Amino acid sequence: MIVRGKLGALMLGAGALVAATSMQSVPASAQALFFDWGGGGKTVGGSGREVVRFNPQYSKGQVIVSFSDRRLYYITAPGEALSYPIAVPREQSRWAGVTSVSQKRVNPSWTPTPSMVAENPRLPRWVPGGHPMNPLGNRALYLGSSMYRIHGTDAPWTIGTAVSKGCIRLYNQDVADLYERVGVGVKVTVTWDRFTTTASASSVPASQSGSSAGGGGGTVFDLFSDEEEEPAPKAPPKRTPRSKAAKSASIE
Repeated sequence: MIVRGKLGALMLGAGALVAATSMQSVPASAQALFFDWGGGGKTVGGSGREVVRFNPQYSKGQVIVSFSDRRLYYITAPGEALSYPIAVPREQSRWAGVTSVSQKRVNPSWTPTPSMVAENPRLPRWVPGGHPMNPLGNRALYLGSSMYRIHGTDAPWTIGTAVSKGCIRLYNQDVADLYERVGVGVKVTVTWDRFTTTASASSVPASQSGSSAGGGGGTVFDLFSDEEEEPAPKAPPKRTPRSKAAKSASIE
C-alpha cells in the first residue's frame, strides 16, 4: 500500500510538471486567457466573397459598408461589386458616415486600453501580430483618425452577427483579399441603408475551404473588445470631404 501510494504521488508530480512545462511554452497572451477561452466547436466558411450587381451610382474603387445588409461592398466597376460578409456593431455602437482609409497594416498587434484592463484584468496587455488570438486578425485598414477599423478576426464564428463596438470584421481570407485591392485614401461609406444586389453573371464563388473555430464544444466567448485598441501611430492621411453624418459620428 505504501509503495502504491508513493507511486501515485510520483505520477501526480510528473503530471503537474508536464502541465507546468506546457503552460510555459504557451505565449503569455494565450496564458492569460487559458481558463476563459471556451473554444468554438464550429467550422465556418473561410470566405463568403462573391461578385454581385450593384447600384451603378458608385464609382470604381469605393468601399460601401452596409450594417443592415451585414456586407461590405468593394466597387470593381460601375454596376458591379465584390461582396464580403461582415460582423457589425452592436445596437449601442451604431454609427454611419463617410471617411477614408488612413493606414494599412499586415498582422497588426493589439493593445487593450486602460479602461478595458480595468474592466477585465485578465486581458493580455499586448497580443503580437500573427497570434491566433489576436482580435484584429491578419490585416487591418484604419478609418480616418478614428479607432474604427476594417479588420480580420480571431473569432470567425461571429461573422454575420452584431457583436463589435464599431469596427467591421471580415474573415481573415476575405480581409486579405480586400487589403490588396484597397489603398490608402480610398473613400469608405458606412451606412445602415440596404442595397438590392443580384449575383453577377461573372460571379465565381470564393473558396469555402473553411477554418476551424476551435476544437471541442463549449460556450463561445468573444473576449476582446476590438474597437478600443490604442490608436495606430499617426500617418498623414489623404483627406476627403466629410458629410454631416461623418462629423456627427466623430469618426475622423
